[in-house]
Amino acid sequence: MTTPVQDKGWCLRLYVAGQSPRSMSALQNLKAICETHLAGHYDIEVIDLMEDPKLARGDQIVAVPTLVRKLPEPVRKIIGDLSNTERVLVGLDLRPRE
Repeated sequence: MTTPVQDKGWCLRLYVAGQSPRSMSALQNLKAICETHLAGHYDIEVIDLMEDPKLARGDQIVAVPTLVRKLPEPVRKIIGDLSNTERVLVGLDLRPRE
């Protein structure tokens, strides 16, 4: 039996508002978490709502930064700068490697 990580099934979308410190912190924190727990098995799409605010409708974004886990399903959302690693891992339903 394979896991989503082995199938490269992690598709993450980060909604930000320009180059604000909070947005940049969220991206940096997300990359660090992914490299630690999903190295080579994830894809991050960054969507800047300052450039196209209409894109917020598709994932029903009400605050930024917001991380949306598109795959593996079910879709999950985490709002904030992602600085609380444990909260992000639980929110993504991702457990650290043993």
